[in-house]
Amino acid sequence: MTSKGPPPHLAGGRLTVDLSALAANYRLLSQRSKPARTAAVVKANAYGLGIAPVARTLWAAGCRRFFVALPHEGVALRALLPEAEIFVFTGLFGTEAASAYRDARLIPVINSQSDISIWEAHGWDAKRPRPCVIHVDTGMNRLGLTPQRARAFVEENALTGALTPLLIMSHLACSDQPDHPMNRWQLESFQQVRTLFAESESSLANSAGIFLGSDFLADLTRPGIALYGGAPWRGIANPMQPVVTAEARIVQIRQVRAGATVSYGAAPLTRDSIIATCAVGYADGYHRAASGAGVPLRRVDGQGAEGFIQGRKVPVLGRVTMDLSLFDITDLGHDAVAVGDHIELFGPNISIDAVAEAAGTIAYELLTSLGQRYYREYVGGEA
Repeated sequence: MTSKGPPPHLAGGRLTVDLSALAANYRLLSQRSKPARTAAVVKANAYGLGIAPVARTLWAAGCRRFFVALPHEGVALRALLPEAEIFVFTGLFGTEAASAYRDARLIPVINSQSDISIWEAHGWDAKRPRPCVIHVDTGMNRLGLTPQRARAFVEENALTGALTPLLIMSHLACSDQPDHPMNRWQLESFQQVRTLFAESESSLANSAGIFLGSDFLADLTRPGIALYGGAPWRGIANPMQPVVTAEARIVQIRQVRAGATVSYGAAPLTRDSIIATCAVGYADGYHRAASGAGVPLRRVDGQGAEGFIQGRKVPVLGRVTMDLSLFDITDLGHDAVAVGDHIELFGPNISIDAVAEAAGTIAYELLTSLGQRYYREYVGGEA
């Protein structure tokens, strides 16, 4: 099954999405989360991989609760999964948005007094009045009610019964750093507030939080990046299966003498080189910051990203440009590869986290930056 995009013979790159690996990752995270249940975060078009195949695969794997960032994402997901529980992280934008929540049976995450007021006035009624999630800020200072405001809400709602908090949640700021003191501080702050919501389930752990220990699991976990193969923590073996393989087509091979320069900025070559020019660049989500050695784009030491072809890693040369990137294939020898072959950018041989680190970013940004110029193929699972 393929998504919209150019046909394979016209595309400069290809993405292979392994839906069986996605399902396996969900099952592993569900097992690690027990006795808590496990939802799935599918915002930003399922982290760039395509909401339709991802959501259907996760549903088939047993997922029944889904989180998106924006209401229009929830509306699109409702069309795919009529029976799912769908939560919207960013809450209510205003009274006009409330009708979309009602029509699509979306459950808002309440982040402010404004959200409370709008949902009290315009929320949808099912078996319970105006279902919602109460988000308590425990240190991010991004969204959410303060603990003090959450306590006041409990008292007010006990009198009016206007809202039905199905879930109380907070969000960990440093869960990818297991020894960071902020993790324990946020847990303790959250536990103090969650006791006030005796009739509500609770949720704290994201992908990395699932691996922090049983205290962080609460009633519902909310993995995102780990579903799609990203490492929950840096510096340890990644237990997740790679879901996405990104490859770029070689469009030219050339031999260049030592002392010549390559790409914008004229990075010098220190040896006679064989260069593979590939049809991928920052317009495709292969970041300029992943550029190769000799390019002063970073303030830290690093040699840039690598590709993988013919059983070996090959470094990026010079600056990544909008449409093209250069790889040093000298060590493969003459005639080892040909125009039309593909170089793996990330996948089973080069982790997405390694490429992200080389570019000074995170796997989330690489996945959500993937452009529309790849040929996409879905294999396994619901494909």
